[in-house]
Amino acid sequence: MGPELEVQDENTRLLAPDRRLGDLRREEDAESIISSHLSKEEQALSSSAVGERLPYADYNTIDWLHDLVKDSFRFRSVHSRRGIRYAIISAFDACEGWIAAALIGIFTACVAFCVDLGVATVSDWKTGYCKGNIFSNRDYCCTKRSPFATQANIGENCAQWHPWTSSYQATFAVYVAFALAFGIISGSVTMLTKKTLPAASPGLGDKFHSASVSEEGNVGKSMYMAAGSGIPEIKTILSGFVIPHFLDLKVLLVKAVGSVFAVSTGMCLGKEGPFVHISTCAAYLVGMRFTKYRENGRKMRELLAAGCASGLSVAFGAPIGGVLFAYEEIATYFPRKTLLRAFLCSLTAAIVLKALNPTGTGKLVLFETNYGTVYQPSHYLIFILLGVAGGLFGGTFCKANFLWSKSFRKFNIIRNHPVFEASLVVLVTALLQYPNPMTREPGDVIIKEVLVDCRNGASQSWVCEQEKQGSPTYIGWLILGTLTKLLLTIITFGVKVPSGIIIPSLDAGAFFGRLVGQLVTSISPGIFAMVGAAAFLAGVCRMTISLCVIMFELTGELEYIVPNMIAILVAKWVADALEREGVYDLAQTVLGHPFLNADDAMSLVQKEAFLVEELIPPAQTMHEITVEIPHDGKVPRRLLEEKLGQLHRRGLMDAGLVLVQQGRLQGYLAEGELEFGLRDVGQVWPSETSVRLLGPGEDDSEFDMSMFVDRTPLCVCAKAPMEYAVEMFGKLGLRYLCVTEEGSGRLVGVIIKKRLIVWLESLNH
Repeated sequence: MGPELEVQDENTRLLAPDRRLGDLRREEDAESIISSHLSKEEQALSSSAVGERLPYADYNTIDWLHDLVKDSFRFRSVHSRRGIRYAIISAFDACEGWIAAALIGIFTACVAFCVDLGVATVSDWKTGYCKGNIFSNRDYCCTKRSPFATQANIGENCAQWHPWTSSYQATFAVYVAFALAFGIISGSVTMLTKKTLPAASPGLGDKFHSASVSEEGNVGKSMYMAAGSGIPEIKTILSGFVIPHFLDLKVLLVKAVGSVFAVSTGMCLGKEGPFVHISTCAAYLVGMRFTKYRENGRKMRELLAAGCASGLSVAFGAPIGGVLFAYEEIATYFPRKTLLRAFLCSLTAAIVLKALNPTGTGKLVLFETNYGTVYQPSHYLIFILLGVAGGLFGGTFCKANFLWSKSFRKFNIIRNHPVFEASLVVLVTALLQYPNPMTREPGDVIIKEVLVDCRNGASQSWVCEQEKQGSPTYIGWLILGTLTKLLLTIITFGVKVPSGIIIPSLDAGAFFGRLVGQLVTSISPGIFAMVGAAAFLAGVCRMTISLCVIMFELTGELEYIVPNMIAILVAKWVADALEREGVYDLAQTVLGHPFLNADDAMSLVQKEAFLVEELIPPAQTMHEITVEIPHDGKVPRRLLEEKLGQLHRRGLMDAGLVLVQQGRLQGYLAEGELEFGLRDVGQVWPSETSVRLLGPGEDDSEFDMSMFVDRTPLCVCAKAPMEYAVEMFGKLGLRYLCVTEEGSGRLVGVIIKKRLIVWLESLNH
């Protein structure tokens, strides 16, 4: 029997081992082009059925399985060699992750130190300045406190601190003027990170086949990389999506500077959310120095997940809470080794920040308390009440902020002039907050004042003086503070300045808890302020375990873990009943980033008996993305050029072509590799030549793109439950999934990740 009639069985090789890039190396130009775009590991994959991949293009989804195989090739290449030199290289390779984690922690702590000092100084400029050093904040000016040194003696009267004026009206006007100036500076700096995103909307091409309509669909919206907390975008990136420039050094610097001025305005926002973005930028910049992470999207995301932990570590002085926050709230892929590296990263950041000592206290604990009293079982009902209030606050906030973003920010003057919106919010905030003596200061100072313990005259703060006098005006300030924080936080979250939602939520909860504490005289009202703060933040962000740990690291109060747990859990239940998605999930919806939450997706598809065939594209779509391969494995180049043009008009960016022979799936060629092969590698061949996509080449001079074809595409039956597709995309991190007909095994469809996400979103509406 001749070789052409050889019987194929399960042991037959899919591809000839001696055929891939070797053919192209006969052509020097093609070899140069390929080697300049592909890493050594990718070129090694050319001999496998997996195929090579280019570096991920902007707004694409990474292929987690491919990157896993790619890292295995790299690992074997590094660790299989013998000799002292290679033993040292192998040892360094094993330590790279730990070294990178430590460097990220150091980098993040240094940036946080600068931001903390900047906020303390600039914020105090709204009320006055230090005669001895205008760049010194009030604490450093009036005491012997300073970074790198600690002195606990704080003077109340300070001759060195010079107020701008002694008149209330003039002081109010100066306060508002400085706040507006800081808001304009913060917004203007944020505008430097403006980027335009292409509108990659799955399904658009299924309805419109006109080139002109599709081209219009590719016009994207603007995105300000340094605006907001960055947490929704980071969650999207860690899930496998590529957002270019979001983690660049420029964005880090703008985020840091913008945070200083944004927090100093007094708006209902905090620098703690942006610290997560800053720490992730630090992780990216450090990771780019290591080849293992630079050339592998999966490995890079492991490092980014570890880096997130240092952001909360330096923000709250909560190294353990930072690790749990990264695990619970941020990362979708968090293996054990990432957990350990996040632990080291968070620890290193905490050590360095404590040594730098930006607060001058020499302590990591920001809001240290010592209530000394023990709660009773009867107080559990009050903790539950605080949890219910926190859930109502969180659910109301999420709904109201979502509606505010969809309505107010649709006006052209607001959408096209973000600095104008920021100025309006600053003006409203200053006018509402300054008259209330409890809301004039930045958010972290407010929390520190509201959590104070007034037993036995231990504190001489304004809060303790008011409670000692039993002033009804003080009760009014607490009520006004709670309502003001709710209103202002709703309109502030989403303004195009660096901002976080954590501190405003803690402020509102602390006000409400202190208010409730006025009715319970058996224990310190500061305890209820602490529990209320945790409950309100849980209602907004739906954090649980990490929040509980952060609260006792913030206050140093281990005794009150149980009350915090009760309030946090009740708040989450109530908030989920009002609004299923937390603030970061809703922000992702507003921003339009393709994020697949596997748990939420599974809860949606379990409501009805959906089948995978629901996601099969229309016949016209399948015709455009399907290439019938002849027996010789070659197709006209003109056909591939036409298919590439159709993919471009559809605007999906991370789609591709399915290769079939007699209806049977043979492989998948991604759009990025197709374009690279035709436009870059193909320039050394004439336009009328044929292109080999399958099988071994006949000679070395033919145009061969078979090395870019994935011969191992994952498939699922069209009649399979939708749960199969959700689990495969969510747990395996697939970019695409091929669908075959029941019984015949014939290809009937291809599902890309973005298509699944859009379909899931349609179920919500």
